[in-house]
Amino acid sequence: MISALSAAQARPPGAAQRLRGFGPLGVLAVLVILAGSLLGPPVGALLVLAWARLSGTPPQALGFRPPRSWSVTLAAGVASGIVLKLGMKAVVMPLLGAPASNMQYRWLVGNSGALPGMVAVILVSAGFGEEVVFRGYLFERLGKLLGPSKVAVAATVLLSAALFALAHSRDQGLPGVEQAAVTGLAFGGIFAWRKQIWAVMIAHVAFDLTAVMLIYGNWEVTVAHLLFR
Repeated sequence: MISALSAAQARPPGAAQRLRGFGPLGVLAVLVILAGSLLGPPVGALLVLAWARLSGTPPQALGFRPPRSWSVTLAAGVASGIVLKLGMKAVVMPLLGAPASNMQYRWLVGNSGALPGMVAVILVSAGFGEEVVFRGYLFERLGKLLGPSKVAVAATVLLSAALFALAHSRDQGLPGVEQAAVTGLAFGGIFAWRKQIWAVMIAHVAFDLTAVMLIYGNWEVTVAHLLFR
């Protein structure tokens, strides 16, 4: 029995175990997933799911656990996403000196033909892709690396929000980075609290859909000037 135990201990870890670790293969997997995310969040999310399958990581570790109540989760996610977007537009972004209008997306004003495509992008890229990568995957990896302490969880929220913000710099500039940093902290805080991804997916979709409707209806300036002129 002792010799069998010694042999098992001497046996090198399998590929699945190495993918879950932070040796060369584990670090390479992280880099590949982050690089894939640069091609688009859905690409990164699919790589995450492939990594989870190959590494034997259960979906629950990425936050894919059923909520206690789907109806409560749906209602709370929609409400929190809408309130967060309106609060960002009316309070946070004006205080940060951001323009009242999102110039990168002004082409959406009154453009009903563009709405179906934008809704699809929000569902697939933002709600699914970004949440799987920046909440599900990063929280799993950073949690394994830093541990479960309150300080480690806070650091995970901060680091994931920073990476989420940087991911928005290419197409949205400084205002997009600022907004993504704040929303990344909010979504990360929800994920750290609820330990499941559905709430943040729903909140993210509601946030982005509210943003699109503000632009489409040309209401951005009105909301941005509710408290600040």
